[in-house]
Parts: sequence; structure tokens; C-alpha cells
Amino acid sequence: MRKAKILFIISLGCMGLTAQAGNPDRGGQASATQLVTNGWARTSGIGWAYQSYVKGIESMYMNIGGLVNIPKTDISFARTSWLSGSGINISNFGFAHNLGNDNAIGLSISSIDLGEIPITTVNQPNGGLGTYSPRLTNIGLGYGRKFTERITGGVLLRVYSESASNLKAQGVAIDAGIQYKTSWKSADDTHFGVSIKNIGPDVKYAGDGISIKRLNPKDNQEATVNQRIAKYNVPALINIGGAYDIILDNNGSTEFHKLSVSSNFTYNAFSLNQLTFGTEYIYKEMFMVRAGFAYEDGIMNYDTRRTTSTGFMGGITFELPFGKDGGRFALDYSYRDTRPFSGTHSIGLKMGLGDTKD
Repeated sequence: MRKAKILFIISLGCMGLTAQAGNPDRGGQASATQLVTNGWARTSGIGWAYQSYVKGIESMYMNIGGLVNIPKTDISFARTSWLSGSGINISNFGFAHNLGNDNAIGLSISSIDLGEIPITTVNQPNGGLGTYSPRLTNIGLGYGRKFTERITGGVLLRVYSESASNLKAQGVAIDAGIQYKTSWKSADDTHFGVSIKNIGPDVKYAGDGISIKRLNPKDNQEATVNQRIAKYNVPALINIGGAYDIILDNNGSTEFHKLSVSSNFTYNAFSLNQLTFGTEYIYKEMFMVRAGFAYEDGIMNYDTRRTTSTGFMGGITFELPFGKDGGRFALDYSYRDTRPFSGTHSIGLKMGLGDTKD
């Protein structure tokens, strides 16, 4: 218990000391910002505050260290209307399987559809030349392992691409994470998590879109000229967070009602750092309601805010058992408040099949 208290105090101290750090001057200079876009319906209702105790499929976005914490097999799908009214939609699919012997593997696929954009030129700025549809995709392959009863970790390799009709960029990035749980007042009620995301080489765009035709003034002949394309960094970040579970039952013999409070510090290499606070109420592991707030410098004022998000988010989950082998079915929904636009809405379905004891 003493160790848990010390770790908790150290984590809060580190988050407070670094809360105002970051690289706001580098905002907009990273490539593949899709890698820091959460399209999942459960974790997006509480934000990065979930990363210290997230488990299963959505840990492949939050903290891969939680991948191994599933009974047997999970399958999940989520659909997000990003900045409702903008026409941007995100589709996520995930699969995770516990191999037994404290090992698990997972696959996640995310696809962002930006809709159809009119083609314009200098001579035809109003369009009339048709449309093009950019597509952003990333695929993650994850591995998780339980090292002890209290420590789990994992690593994930992510391959991503961004493409339009005549331009494309591809790259790879690595995520890694670890989770630690201990006991303060009841069994395994205290959680800590550390994760790093998007560590990988720089990328640059290539394709016919960087070529232009010009007349050579010396011989009046047309020639194709390739423009020089700069390389871009991947939006790396580091998360450090913790959570504490409060059992609300008065009789001491049941654990039907649980309240989890959590916080997380995010160091962003290409934007302002964030402090995220969250709370989640859980009833019998069947009904869950959660809320969170992500704070960064200037977010409380519209004139100083550097993002469309106001920081407020929330969500709800219904999860019910089915079958005789421990299967579960869940429906998730989350909302993230934005100004402008009409918020970001996510809805997800998850099916858990069987148990490792089967």
C-alpha cells in the first residue's frame, strides 16, 4: 500500500511540473496526424485518462500494455462522425485474441474518409472538373504479454498511408506501453500506465501530383519538372497516467458499484501538452457511464484555443452476457464537444467470445 501511495504522488507531481511544456510552435508540421485521432467509441468518452487501465482491442490505440487483459477473443467495430457536419467519417475494426500462457495478439484497422472534394485550378477556382477523395488508412499489429500478476506490457507495429488521386505517402511507426496495478484499500484498485506512440522514421509524399509541366524559355519546349518534397516527422507522444477504483457497495461483500477516477499527462511533440481527467461509474460490469476533460493551455477561451475541441467528452456503455461460454456483447457511444461544428459522435459494437479456461 505504501508503494502505491508513493507511485501515485510521483505521477501527479510529474504531470504538474510538465503541464505547460510542449511544442506549440511545431503545430501543423507533422505528417500522419490520423495516428492521434481516436475513432473508438469507448475510450474516446474519457480520453487519454483511460490509458492506465484500458484493456483489449482499444488498448491498441491507448496503451498496448492492456492488450493481454481479455478473457479470450474480442471483435470490435466503431464508426465516428468526426466534427459532425464536416463530412468526415472514421471506421475502425479490431480483433484481439488471448493465446494463453500470458500472451495475446491483436489487429486493428482504421480508415478515414474525407468525402469528395472538388478539383480546382488557377484557371477554374470554382471547380467543375470533377472531385477527388483522399483516403487515410492505418493497420496495427500488436503483441501483449503479462510479465507478472501486476505488470503487463506490449508493442505494436503500425503501417499507415495517406493518398489522393495522384499523391501518396506511406510509413511505419511503433507503439509500446506498460501497465501496473497494485492494491491500496482493496484488491487491484490502483493502476498506473506509461505508453509511447508513433515512434518512426520521417515520411514524404510522392507521385504525379508533385510534377508540373513548364516551357523551357531557351528552346520553347515543354518539360516535366519534379518539385522537391520535404520530409515530415510522425506525431510522437508520451503518456503517463494513473487511476483509482472506489468500491461503492456498503455491505463489503459485493462489488456491484464501482467508481474509477483517473488522470493522465500527454507530452505531444507537435502540439500543446494535455492534462486529461476522467471518471467512470460501473454497475455489475454491465452498465458504464463516463466523462472526461482534456485541458491544455488556452483551451478555456475561444480566442486562445488551438483546437476545435473544447476538452469536454463523455460516453455510455451497455454490456450484456450471452451464451454459456462467458460471451459478452457491448454497445458503446461517446460524444466530444467541439466549437465550431456539432461535436464528434462515435458508436461502437464489441463481442467477446469465450474464456481462456474453455
